Amino acid sequence: MDVAALKRHCRSLPGSAETLHGAPANILVYDVGGKRFAYFKTSEPERWRFSFKVAPERFLELTDQPGIKPARWLGHHRWITVVDVSAMPAVELKALVAWSYDYAWNRLTERQRVAIRDEAPGAGGRVR
Repeated sequence: MDVAALKRHCRSLPGSAETLHGAPANILVYDVGGKRFAYFKTSEPERWRFSFKVAPERFLELTDQPGIKPARWLGHHRWITVVDVSAMPAVELKALVAWSYDYAWNRLTERQRVAIRDEAPGAGGRVR
């Protein structure tokens, strides 16, 4: 899976929003209901590195793999960074993003979840 396909996948999740933050952060953030579930770094030297939250039991296992490391600033919260998304199997990457999305979704209030569900079909991927 390349960067463009992964961006499309993140935008396709129900209620997903994409927000580009310029300097000094330089990140492209994906969130649901204001809860972040993934982001890309958009500036060099880390351009297109992809970060997301993982389950506690997967953190050490994943960060032991080449090309995956604890996310800068958020590693202590079990966020990881994939240096090259095309090097990771698409099925595994989608499953990990799904877990991160579900984690964010479950942190929303019931009112927020109902409002997102009530949005018109295909409304995911709005850009702020």
